[in-house]
Order: sequence, then structure tokens, then C-alpha cells
Amino acid sequence: MKNILIIGSSGHAKVVIDIIEKESKYQILGLLSRDQAAGEKVFDYEILGKQEELGTLLKEHTVNGIFVAVGDNFMRSKVSNFLAENHPQLEIISTIHPSAIIGRDMNIGKGTVIMAGAVINPSSSIGDFCIINTNASLDHDCIMGDFSSLAPGVITGGDCQIGEYSAIGIGATLLHGIQIGKETVIGANSLVNKNIPPSNIAYGIPAKVIRKREAGEKYL
Repeated sequence: MKNILIIGSSGHAKVVIDIIEKESKYQILGLLSRDQAAGEKVFDYEILGKQEELGTLLKEHTVNGIFVAVGDNFMRSKVSNFLAENHPQLEIISTIHPSAIIGRDMNIGKGTVIMAGAVINPSSSIGDFCIINTNASLDHDCIMGDFSSLAPGVITGGDCQIGEYSAIGIGATLLHGIQIGKETVIGANSLVNKNIPPSNIAYGIPAKVIRKREAGEKYL
């Protein structure tokens, strides 16, 4: 069983830990966190330090892989850039809850998590470092760009495209063929029946663009 570290210690990280335990493919050595002090614990796993201390930890432990359990899409990309620049030898793992339903002819990128009850239908492509949350449904022939995310209960029709860094809020629905531009946020429970351009915040029934959005702007 491969030894891994997890970067992150939030509620999102707790869900990721639970999925990794249920997959039984990896042994979690500990966590890296900017919010909790070394020695504190999340479940039974110790905070070993901050991500900047990773080089030292790699000398002290046999580490075969790492998972970035950071819920914010932009912040997750910053951590992935840190890893690529400083520790390119580390394998970035993905993890899929055993109850998720994964169709055939799929592409799932590195660093992606697919949570309990999610349904991913055939011929879809999920980029690197994506989040498919609890009971979300991505239908056939959809494309999710790197660092994008579906919140719990999201439903998409087939042939949808979700741009890089974009976040679809809890319970939102995308009709068939909808395209969401990069760095866009769709509000909770919205019904998206028209394409939404890049770098916007949109919500409502039907969803309408409310305002422009800056890259990296907080949304969680």
C-alpha cells in the first residue's frame, strides 16, 4: 500500500480522508495544514507541518504520493503549482468513493476527487484537480476543465462544458449542451438554460449574469 500525505485539514479534507480510507489503496501518513498547528489531529491523522516543510518531511518519511484536499479551486491550483515547482517527483493521486458510478470511456485527471453517490456518465472528461461532490451528476460527453468543481447535488445534462476554475453551486442544474466559461461561479439552486461567459457570477431561475468576477475571488 502506498504512503501518501494530504495537504489540507478542513471539512473538505475530512471527506477526502473518508474516501481514501474506503478505497483502501493508500496509507495516510499525515496532513499538512496552514490553519492547524503541528501535532494537532484530524480524525486519527496528525498534522505534520505546513506545505513549506514538505521537503524536510520527504527526508524523514517514505512518501509515494500526495493529495491536495483544498476546496477552493484557485487555492488548490496554487498548491498544485507549489508541488510542480518544488516536488515534481511526487505522484498526485486521485480518489473515488466506492459508491460513485463511473461510466465507460472516461478520462479522469490527476488530483481529482469523486465523492459518495456521484454519477459520471460515459464519454465524459474530467480535468486535473477537479471536485465532483456528493450526489452530483455529470451526464454523457461532458467536459470539466482543470480545477473546476461541482458542489453537492449538481445535475448537468449531456454535452456540457465547464471551464477551468469554475464552480457550480449546490443543487444547480445545467441543461443539455450548456457551456460555462472559465473562472465563473454559478449560485446554488440555479437553473442554467443559456451559456454563461467566462469570469462571471450568475444565479437564479433561470440563471442570469449578476456581475463580473476577478480571477481567484473567494466564493466559498
